Amino acid sequence: MPAISISAVQAARTGPLFIVLNSGSGHRDAEEEKQIISRVLQNGGRDFEFLQCEGNESIDMLAMRAVELAKARQGVVVAAGGDGTINTVANAVLGSGCPFGVLPQGTFNYFGRDNAISQDSSRAAHVLLSGRISLVQAGKVNGRLFLVNASVGLYPQILEDREAWKKQFGRSRFVAFMSGMATLLQSRHQLRLRIESSGQAMLLRTPTLFIGNNRLQLVQAGIDAEHAEAVAQGQLTAVAVRPIGTLALFNLLLRGLLGRLGEAENIRSFSFRRLTVEPHGMKRIKVATDGEIAWMRVPLIFEVAPEPLLLLVPRPADQVEIA
Repeated sequence: MPAISISAVQAARTGPLFIVLNSGSGHRDAEEEKQIISRVLQNGGRDFEFLQCEGNESIDMLAMRAVELAKARQGVVVAAGGDGTINTVANAVLGSGCPFGVLPQGTFNYFGRDNAISQDSSRAAHVLLSGRISLVQAGKVNGRLFLVNASVGLYPQILEDREAWKKQFGRSRFVAFMSGMATLLQSRHQLRLRIESSGQAMLLRTPTLFIGNNRLQLVQAGIDAEHAEAVAQGQLTAVAVRPIGTLALFNLLLRGLLGRLGEAENIRSFSFRRLTVEPHGMKRIKVATDGEIAWMRVPLIFEVAPEPLLLLVPRPADQVEIA
């Protein structure tokens, strides 16, 4: 890991905060959250600015604007939202030299929780005032960053269907579970993949290939300790499901919810730093990165990003217990 520059440390301590706010994340009222965050930062004597979408402006455009402002004024870029928003902003920040802060506001918040950052906006805002910089690993697939996971096959379809259910029934873990069950009932497709890592190649037939970059998510799913901890040792962890029927997929879903996925006979997991994936007979494939879906050309290259994020995390006394 590279050393943290003096300018980054100074920016984290006293620099202005440029907060990219996604008002659509989670269940919370955006204006109320802004007031809570503003009070903390004003009481801390820190300059800050909220950036929200206006007109046709996207989160990607806001993130790039925040990075340019932070570079010009030696400040900090902050993402306020769920894992998808945090991913988008981090994608713009990575390699810029700017410190990165998060105010987790989504449904699952794996990234914030794995870094001991509270989902309470007031406590998370205090981290922006007094936190320390930690070098945090990012993953990439064909140049696109992911902080929690990336996947192909069934899992991206589950995510797409989940978003449709959320629009109709609201955001909750129960809705996410029920939409996943519905997707499994309709799923029949199997991928045929040629994968290569460290000079070794193999053929793999699977309904889904999941690449994890978040220790907490892997642990909660029940992936064995060696592969779950690999992400803390500079690697990514792949989880593949062997070809099985719908009933067996239901069983795997339940095992994952109970934290016992690693015990399943139909699961294969391995760790790596760089993995090439070539789907048979396909020129493009849907890829999910931290819940966001995009079409990508094959082959897919999953790898550990060469540079880390300069993430503001709580000091030991301010860390929250991961749940």
